[in-house]
This record gives sequence, C-alpha cells and structure tokens, in this order.
Amino acid sequence: MHLSRGSVQDYGNAQRFEGVKLDEKTNHYLKNDRIGRGLKMWHREMPQIDSSGKAVVGRVLHLHQLIEEKINRNLSRFGLKYPSYAILATIRVSGAPYRMTPGELLSSIVLSSGGLSNLLRKLEAEGYVQRSGAEGDGRSVIVQLTEKGVSLAERAMAAHAELELEIIATLSTEERDDLAQLLSGLVAANNLG
Repeated sequence: MHLSRGSVQDYGNAQRFEGVKLDEKTNHYLKNDRIGRGLKMWHREMPQIDSSGKAVVGRVLHLHQLIEEKINRNLSRFGLKYPSYAILATIRVSGAPYRMTPGELLSSIVLSSGGLSNLLRKLEAEGYVQRSGAEGDGRSVIVQLTEKGVSLAERAMAAHAELELEIIATLSTEERDDLAQLLSGLVAANNLG
C-alpha cells in the first residue's frame, strides 16, 4: 500500500482523499473494509451523528487486534504471549544486571499491577526471572532475569523486531515517521496516566 502525500478531507466517507493517490487495491479495501462498511451503515441509519472518528479509531482498534494476533502467533514458538514478552524484553533492555522493580516495569509497559504480579509469578516458576528483596528495604522487590530469561528474551526480541518490520513494510520511511508522530500525538492527547 502506498499513499502519496496529501490530506484526508472527509473521514466519514473514508474514500475522499485530496492530493492522495491510492492504488486500486488499496482504494477498494478502504471502501470495503470492516470499518468502511460500518461507516456506510452509520451514515445511512444515523446521519445526524458525526461518526467520522470511527474511520480512524475503528481502524486503530482493528489494526490492534490484527497486530496482537500476529505478535502472539510469532511469540508462541518461544512459549510466550505479548505481556510476558514485554516484561522480559523490558528488563533485558534496561541493561546489565537486567533487573528492575515492579514499579519501573509498570511505568514502561501497559499492564495493571495485578496483571504484572501474576505474570511475574508465572515467569519465576518457569525460571525466567527471580524476585528478591531490595537491599536495605525489605518491602521493595527486585525482578532480575536469570540466564535462561536473558537467552529467551534475546531470541524473542530478534523475532519480534523482524515481525514489526514486516508489519510496517508497506510504508515508506517517511510514512513510518509521519505515522509514528501522529500516533504519538494521539497517545499524548489521550493519556490519562
């Protein structure tokens, strides 16, 4: 898929682009994807409601589902799902000695504290991390990758990075940069935390 530079004038009619050239396959998909079909129904049945946000939000939600399925399928060969992978990879990229507090992990990944505790118990039982009390503070916990955890994290990280590049392969470098900036702006504008 390649989009030439331009601006979308009417998200409610996901096909009306000004200055944007779409190849025939992409144009057909935009008119007939799940979100486009839904928008047509909204416009027909609820024309008084501005449903233009669905053209973006609906596609982001659909893309999230598609990407999550691909990621989990890719990580399954390592016996992982994305949340467990995110913990291992985050601790690994923190640098030697590959340890973090649960609070540091929570500020780096999208999980609830209860979800993190459950995953840490599972990863510890599988021998990928070990938890211990922080020196000088018996209430604080340190989560550290074991050698087995470092090995798994590094193998899974390489496969995950390769998949990420496959997912965005249809975008030019400029489009990737633009999209990353737009998505970052939406995250910042909607971040409650």
